[in-house]
Amino acid sequence: MQQTPIRTTAPEVLTPASLSQDIAITIVVPVMNEQQNVRLLYEKLSAQLNLMDKSYEVVFVDDGSTDNTFAELQKLYEENSGHVRVIRFRRNFGKTPALVAGFSRARGQVVFTMDGDLQDDPEEISRFLEKLDEGYDLVTGWKFPRLDPISKTFPSHIFNSLVSSATGVHLHDINNGFKAYRREIIEDTNLKLYGEFHRFVPVMAHWRGYRVAEIKVRHHPRRFGVSKFGARRFARGLIDLLNVLFLTSFLRTPLRLFGPLGFWTLLLGILVDIFVVGRSIVTHVPIHNQPLLFVGILLMIFGVQFILTGLQSEMIRHYAFQPGEEYSIRQELE
Repeated sequence: MQQTPIRTTAPEVLTPASLSQDIAITIVVPVMNEQQNVRLLYEKLSAQLNLMDKSYEVVFVDDGSTDNTFAELQKLYEENSGHVRVIRFRRNFGKTPALVAGFSRARGQVVFTMDGDLQDDPEEISRFLEKLDEGYDLVTGWKFPRLDPISKTFPSHIFNSLVSSATGVHLHDINNGFKAYRREIIEDTNLKLYGEFHRFVPVMAHWRGYRVAEIKVRHHPRRFGVSKFGARRFARGLIDLLNVLFLTSFLRTPLRLFGPLGFWTLLLGILVDIFVVGRSIVTHVPIHNQPLLFVGILLMIFGVQFILTGLQSEMIRHYAFQPGEEYSIRQELE
């Protein structure tokens, strides 16, 4: 059978002229080894969207599948070329690059993301749209009740609590891949997605001034295939959380982080050495015989280094300054 050409080049920059205005909804579905699920998922999606009388496209991103997922997607494309588009990666790059590739090719005015494992219910799409109509820019799902084993639900609960308390964005299910975005969010060039940042889009969107909401959605147990969630992904999420906290809090003013840290470390080192000198005078123990002296010296060195790091970061920030990154315009009257 002749192979259908699939684009695998880097995502192009979107421009308004390149976008089709007559597609209402784009569904971006990253998949990896979901050969038994992709057809069932598309049938459910098309049935629901046709019932809603919405123009749509489904963009499948095959993230390095090693089974027959791509063959199934190719059949879907040939049978539904007006609605199905397929992106195939050369290898597994991860969910965030898959979403970026899907976003760069999405033509809908509202863009949905969902997983390809049939656990997300397409019938919930109308509820997402209703919430967007209330004035929100991004709506994320909350799987309730969640029908997953405790090996997934417990780490997820811990992670959601950490994100909520650390960022101030109070969501019950930050990892949920079922989300709806207004087009302007995925076109915002200052929302840079890499690593595992796809899960933190609501946090970064909130930081940029977009309105974020959460709705409860039905959740189905996995029927085919295996989950890709594991301890390694959880650990990566914690590291990315620290990264997001820094980017959203101190990226534009790094000295506000390194300055106080350096000042208090330097002050602590000075106080430690003053204590050592005072104790030496009282006890007549030579200063060089007191290990605490070297602790104070190290603290002072670290304090100065923190301050210099902050100043250096401020210089980098100054030369890398881009005015458009300082604000987010929702509307202009001309």
